[in-house]
Parts: sequence; C-alpha cells; structure tokens
Amino acid sequence: LYIDANKYRYMKTFLRAPKPSNTIRLFIIFFMGTWLGNAQISTTTGLEIYKPETEIQPDIYWQVKAYRPDAQLLNVKVINKDGAYHDVKAIQNSEETSILDVKAFVNGERLPIKLIVKDNDRYYPAKAIASDGTLVDFKAITEKGEILPIKGVSKSGNIVHLRAIAQDNVFYNIVAISPEGEVNNVKGIKMLNTTVETVINGVSIFAHIKAIPQK
Repeated sequence: LYIDANKYRYMKTFLRAPKPSNTIRLFIIFFMGTWLGNAQISTTTGLEIYKPETEIQPDIYWQVKAYRPDAQLLNVKVINKDGAYHDVKAIQNSEETSILDVKAFVNGERLPIKLIVKDNDRYYPAKAIASDGTLVDFKAITEKGEILPIKGVSKSGNIVHLRAIAQDNVFYNIVAISPEGEVNNVKGIKMLNTTVETVINGVSIFAHIKAIPQK
C-alpha cells in the first residue's frame, strides 16, 4: 500500500493538534448566546425598554389654622386691599412632610408669605407678597369675624415663632393640618444671621414661613 509521505506527515500533525478545552467551548457558547441576545434586544422599541417608575403625584394641600387648646380653630386667610379673603395652604408635593411651603392663593397665583423686616414695630409682620411688591395682609379670623394680626413674636435659634394676636395679648399658635390629620407648626425660618434674609419683589425679608413638624 502506497501512502504519500507529505500527506502522512500532515495527518499526524492534525491528529496531534490540541483540541479546544471545555472552558473554550463554554466561552464560545456564552459569546454566541450573548450576541444573539443582544440582537434580540436591539429590536425592542424604546417604549418597551424605558417605562416610568412612578407617576407624578398631585399636590396635597394642608389647611392653615390658628390654634389654642382652650379655643376652637380659627381660619387663616390673606385679605387684599378690597377686603376679599383668599385661601392660605401648606403645600405637600412629595411624600416628604418635614418642611412645606406656605402660600396664599390669590386670583390663580401662589403668593409667597414671609416675615418682613420690621420698622418700629414690636413684632415682625407676616405678609403675602404680590408680584408687583404689594403686601397682602395675613390674618386669623375669629367666629365673630374679628380679624387678628399674625406676627413673629419671638425667636429661638433660627426659628421664629408665629402667633395670631388677640386682645389682651392672647396668642394663638399657627398650624398646618393635613387631610389625614397630621399637624405641622407654621414657623419663620432664618437661614442667615443677617437681618435681611433676601429681597423679594422689592420687599426686604426677615424670615421664610414654612410648616415644619411639631417637636
């Protein structure tokens, strides 16, 4: 039997060549599977891949009231120069309730309510501020229709205590009450050590008014 010497040497070399190990085989299978998987994902539309995790929740409005343990809750409003009453609300726009903005709702606008820098007053006046710098009174109203001023009467650290002031210096605390009955105190908050915290629409601000948890 005649066998070509060159062919014989080639067959011996091929038979002796190292075969792919199991690890290499697994790598090849893994690579092919990954490539095929990516090819499938690439056909998925963006709407199917990117879905919003949560929906935007609507604002929750807390009622703002004046409170004394031995008296009924009093309504709190802003009163414009024409004598019209407008609502005041603390606004919750997330699950967080530790600090809420307090705004006046006037003719479709949300006006900031601030403690303004006092002149010769004993206490710091609390006012809503219109876009043109007009100050709008921030008041509590008794059942008999008596209008009580709300002012910053004392300061502890960076907290200014707000009170509705009745006759004979009877003080009412200002609170915000959630639809579920949770209660925050409405306080002035100082961020700076200076008298003027900031200027809004030309009005010098002493402190911001927020609804914060009771201690």
